[in-house]
Amino acid sequence: MSAAAAIEAHATLGRYYDILGAGIDAYADGRDLLPLLAEDFVFDGPIAGRMAGGARFAHGVRGFIEAAKQITPLQAVVTATGAAVLYDAELPGGVVRFSEFFELDDDKIRELRIQYDPADYLAKGGH
Repeated sequence: MSAAAAIEAHATLGRYYDILGAGIDAYADGRDLLPLLAEDFVFDGPIAGRMAGGARFAHGVRGFIEAAKQITPLQAVVTATGAAVLYDAELPGGVVRFSEFFELDDDKIRELRIQYDPADYLAKGGH
């Protein structure tokens, strides 16, 4: 199964990546993203650090959605309780590789840990 097929086979992950890749005009205020996040959602990333709250994440991810021209899944392992996804994001200044690790609780994302090179991300137009 391809990475994209593995992601799409899980309704919540499929929707999450559809939202990330749809562009800033479709994103609006994050109203489509928030229902995917658990009430006790936690995010951990190299720039934002560790933070709790879906609303904070929905606000912070706007910069990525605005900058990302295309997301190309490379590998994905998805289970009932978690997922690991490796993808390339095309930004204005070039491609940046990301890995995301999810803790899932039924149809909600409970925790998201993301890894990437923050200097490369910022240099290539991420914000």
